[in-house]
Amino acid sequence: MPLRRTRASRAAGPSGASRIPRTTVAAATLLALLSVPHTALADEPGPVAPPRGSAHMGMGVVAHDGRSGTPPADRATQTEGVDVSSHQGDVAWQTLWDSGVKWAFVKATEGTYYRNPYFAQQYNGSYDVGMIRGTYHFATPDTASGAAQADYFVDRGGGWSPDGRTLPGALDIEWNPYGDACYGKSPSGMVSWIRDFLDRYRARTGRHAVIYTATSWWKQCTGNYAGFASTTPLWIARYASTVGELPAGWGAYTMWQYTSTGPTVGDHNRFNGTVDRVRALALG
Repeated sequence: MPLRRTRASRAAGPSGASRIPRTTVAAATLLALLSVPHTALADEPGPVAPPRGSAHMGMGVVAHDGRSGTPPADRATQTEGVDVSSHQGDVAWQTLWDSGVKWAFVKATEGTYYRNPYFAQQYNGSYDVGMIRGTYHFATPDTASGAAQADYFVDRGGGWSPDGRTLPGALDIEWNPYGDACYGKSPSGMVSWIRDFLDRYRARTGRHAVIYTATSWWKQCTGNYAGFASTTPLWIARYASTVGELPAGWGAYTMWQYTSTGPTVGDHNRFNGTVDRVRALALG
């Protein structure tokens, strides 16, 4: 006659070892958590924002969209360029020129608190080897107005001259590496900030600035605003074999940052035209 299993024996596992009821485990876990000092929980390290001034073109794009994609095929109707910042230090411009790079953008400023300490070597060095070059400003719309940042940029290297070798300045507007993606602004607030920057830059230099951005950021933070496209050249960031969708209003791009890990120093870009078209943009 088979033996009936008692409640105790049913609580045993396959080897006969007693199993601890789930309620007991849960209670023990809760007690363990409650026994941890409050200061120990509060002191757990969280994400650390990079230091102000360290942002560079594409930094937010990489963080949001990644580096995936294959480089585009070489096209005779496009002209290779680079963009650099203090992260590159002193740049070997002759090496870049010899590799086929014919134009460059150099980070000049950020917000109203930072100027690239390598600016002179990078800006003058690219010019000295024969490149057509320009400068860019990394926007931080949460720290100062658009007009104030345009003034700061123009006064510290962001100007323009009609020499055929100087490109109009570029506004780098992308995901915030220091905090909220849209810098705490609503789409309408962001559009107003960008307009203030562009208007002041135009008043100071006589040129329309270039906008550098990514389509996904533009949709998220401006509501895919189309109103700048008729006057403002577009520099699109997308790390893939094709440009893909452009922000609203633009039917074509002027420049395309296609990789943040180029074969040589800096991020690599294509100008949508031959070097004569690069020179035409410089001349205005």
